[in-house]
Amino acid sequence: MCMVLGLVMVVLISLFACTDSRQPEVRKSASEAAAPDFRLKDLTGREFTLSNLKGKPVLLIFITTWCPTCRSEMPHYKNIYETYGQQGLEVVSIDIQESKTRVSQFAEKNRVPYRMLLDENGDVAGAYEVRGIPAMVLVGKNGTILNRQYAAMDTLLETLFVKK
Repeated sequence: MCMVLGLVMVVLISLFACTDSRQPEVRKSASEAAAPDFRLKDLTGREFTLSNLKGKPVLLIFITTWCPTCRSEMPHYKNIYETYGQQGLEVVSIDIQESKTRVSQFAEKNRVPYRMLLDENGDVAGAYEVRGIPAMVLVGKNGTILNRQYAAMDTLLETLFVKK
């Protein structure tokens, strides 16, 4: 009985933690419009630093491997990468608080074509005020946050790039 109750609790927590809800609007003051810089390692151990990409637009996709919506959206993320990556959009996935082994298996199984970063402590997700996953944040060429509205991301990308 305790095992069943425990399983029900895990499922309920997963459903509430993994949402496709809209992210809150980013505050509009000048100091808060800048994308927080961060440094994370990818699955090969190479460092990724956001500020090194100034001059390029960057799409940050916050996920976890256990999130059903994150898994079902993988074809969408790959399509974004294939459509806009050759036009200069840097796409990176940031996995929140999971082991390198688990994320590597997920990336291999899903044939993820872009870099996957490990936010082992959740610090970057916290800095970007991620409240639900999956979440996307578009950082402009000048290092400011252009959008964090998940539902509006495709429309914005279409206006910034030529859809192929």
